[in-house]
Amino acid sequence: MVNETLIRLSAFIGLFFLFALLEAFFPRRTRRQSQSKRWLTNWAISILDNVTLRLFSLLVPLLAIGAALDATALGVGVLNKVALPTVLEIALAILVLDFAIWAQHLITHKVPLFWRFHRVHHSDRDIDVTTAIRFHPIEIAFSMGLKILLVYLLGPSAVAVILFEVLLNGTAMFNHANIRLPLWLDTWVRLVLVTPDMHRVHHSIHRQEHDSNYGFALSIWDRMFGTYIAQPALGHDDMTIGLQWQDDAPARLGWSLWLPFQKK
Repeated sequence: MVNETLIRLSAFIGLFFLFALLEAFFPRRTRRQSQSKRWLTNWAISILDNVTLRLFSLLVPLLAIGAALDATALGVGVLNKVALPTVLEIALAILVLDFAIWAQHLITHKVPLFWRFHRVHHSDRDIDVTTAIRFHPIEIAFSMGLKILLVYLLGPSAVAVILFEVLLNGTAMFNHANIRLPLWLDTWVRLVLVTPDMHRVHHSIHRQEHDSNYGFALSIWDRMFGTYIAQPALGHDDMTIGLQWQDDAPARLGWSLWLPFQKK
């Protein structure tokens, strides 16, 4: 897939600027911290994530899309063993991959070692479109390793993996965006997709609330497995976002990268 990088990058940049623009005109919450400082840190973390994946590809030459091409060539994976219509194969692959991301997300909250890295994402004191790209590089590398393994087991086409990556990145930016959706629209959209109001509950300072609403794209998994909370107890305007570090530390790059290795 010669143009897959261009496709994914174009979708990412276009959607990022769209949601950033909507945040500027239709904000859901007042920011607690300096936007420029947070954005600089979150973008720096994202750049380090991409550098990490480039280095990771030196050890494991085939990342997710390359793994899909390799699995197809080798004839390995469940979907390479059965003959399904293309549309059905793509839809099934996206469902399985999205569920896997949901399950992985839940595990990062339940296993203490994984939570130490994932809390870099949750320590952000505001939640907006840049929070969607704020993940510790080690967590990103681990996530890619699991994704590659799943691709070989599942055997989706490269097209299905590209569509899933675009969907995942796009919906992650959407549901992290500080956007005020009309309540009627939020009610209907969250029947299928995770909305900003639904995902914001997941970034609550309260453990019960941030251990809910794990979905990034489809909302069905949280409803199916009983991890769905419709609204935060204190309401969206009064809820506290982040973890115990309610100061300027989470907006600093060095502090954020070192957070998993802190004792507390």
